[in-house]
Amino acid sequence: MKRLAVLLFAALAASCAPEAPRRPPPVPTPTTPPPESFGLVPARFADIPGWQDDELAQALPALNRTCDRLLKLPFDRSVGQDGMGGTVADWYTPCAAAKRIGPADHQGARTFFEGWFSPFLAVNNGSAEGTFTGYFEPELPGSRTRTGRFTVPILGKPRDLAIRKGADGGQETGRIVGTKLVPYYTRAEIEAGALDKLAVPVAWVEDPVDAHILHIQGSGRIRLEDGSVLRLGVAATNGHKFVGISKILRDRGLVTDTSMPAVRAWLKANPGQAKALMAENPRYVFYTPISGDGPLGSEGVALTAGRSMAVDPRYVALGLPLFLDTVEPSGQPLRRLVMAQDTGAAIKGPVRGDFFWGTGEDAFQKAGRMKSPGRYWVLLPQRRSPRIAEGY
Repeated sequence: MKRLAVLLFAALAASCAPEAPRRPPPVPTPTTPPPESFGLVPARFADIPGWQDDELAQALPALNRTCDRLLKLPFDRSVGQDGMGGTVADWYTPCAAAKRIGPADHQGARTFFEGWFSPFLAVNNGSAEGTFTGYFEPELPGSRTRTGRFTVPILGKPRDLAIRKGADGGQETGRIVGTKLVPYYTRAEIEAGALDKLAVPVAWVEDPVDAHILHIQGSGRIRLEDGSVLRLGVAATNGHKFVGISKILRDRGLVTDTSMPAVRAWLKANPGQAKALMAENPRYVFYTPISGDGPLGSEGVALTAGRSMAVDPRYVALGLPLFLDTVEPSGQPLRRLVMAQDTGAAIKGPVRGDFFWGTGEDAFQKAGRMKSPGRYWVLLPQRRSPRIAEGY
């Protein structure tokens, strides 16, 4: 009984004791995403969705343009970083075989690719899912000289623009002041007249919004008053970081639809605000007239509508065939063979691509609305130099 009384007293005392303060739950520590890690997983053509349905001969003109460029290089030159695509010598025979295939021989093209290339699924940290956008070649009405209608200049490369190799191996852009390279003028400064005596316009257009979209896309066409077309390519940029106008409008709460058609419509409907908002993108593009069958990509060859794609060259060698599996803005599957022939300031990452839709308004509508999940397979030559091929 005494033991029971002691236990009851202890329990009562414990129930009357003040409750120990509770510690707040730990605040989760923000996690940073893992660093990008590019990998290639061996695959089979039979397992690639859409491979059997694509009209593969349509990709041959794009491949032939790459071949024409490659075969002018030294035979032992590596194709891509670390020789991902072998050496130029590894492409001699496949390139010759490609030129013998007819423009409508899709089965012959399929046999060619299956015989000369091996597919590898591109992955980032083991995941094959990535993001695919679209771009196009703008076509603007314009003139070679300033007129009452055409008052917006498309500038050529300024005389004082300096480009040199940086300490990290990349390019530094600016102007020389004394002995130092200082940042070049921003878009706002250029549009305020900083280059009035330093850059000669290569063309004049009507609408500043259309000119800004031309700067976003890179290459473009000017439809002159006599019906002829002046094709323009990028001569240089001012070296400043690109800031997308869609992001600027979204951050201001001015639009919820950030597709390029919706952004263009807003800018043209609000010209009083548009000029200042577009000037918040400090990057400016300078142009030069070019000739050829299409806009020039970073590979140095003309792009092919529906068969060229921009990639991140840190991971994918320019000139390689890729099989793309994504969807159009309409939701329809977009599964076709394309060539890695271009790059872009916003195209960064192992599983990332920018699909070239072509020229004109229809291409603009598709490119401006495209932001789709997807994946792609890299096609590597089966016969690659063993030293180069090691690790792939």
